[in-house]
Amino acid sequence: MVSRITLQVLMGLTAAALVATPAAAQRRARARAAAALERPSYGPHLGYNFDAKDLLLGAQLTYPITPRLALYPTFDYYFESGGSLWALNGDVKFHPPTRAGYFYFGGGLNILHGSANGVSSTKTNLNLLAGLEGRRWRNPVPYGEAKLIVGSGSAFQIVGGLSWH
Repeated sequence: MVSRITLQVLMGLTAAALVATPAAAQRRARARAAAALERPSYGPHLGYNFDAKDLLLGAQLTYPITPRLALYPTFDYYFESGGSLWALNGDVKFHPPTRAGYFYFGGGLNILHGSANGVSSTKTNLNLLAGLEGRRWRNPVPYGEAKLIVGSGSAFQIVGGLSWH
């Protein structure tokens, strides 16, 4: 016959194991979620603005907020003859839950500044963008993006570049 003390010890160990298992699983799930949140990435891009008929050179930063949502500020310098033109963009990009996760879309604010013949102007517009990027856990990550700039300075441009973590 099993002694009463042995039975109590076995019941206590079983209860402790049942309580510890969900707690350990929760800790592992939190650790996986934290690991899934990417590190910030940055890099250059090269593109073409079809409306201004200008080449552009720029830089971007992707700062993840969640595994699917990121702040996405960019800077573009347009090679315009007879003046200067540049843009600051404050966008947010979203990776919908797709099988490979290559596709993203987003939007935000575009501040376009140009000067020619001693006259400068600044326009505020809306960005709508969509793109594809390579495997986000590798370095560097290639990407291509189409952007529609809507407002008083409406334009369409495409860019391609690389990002490093």
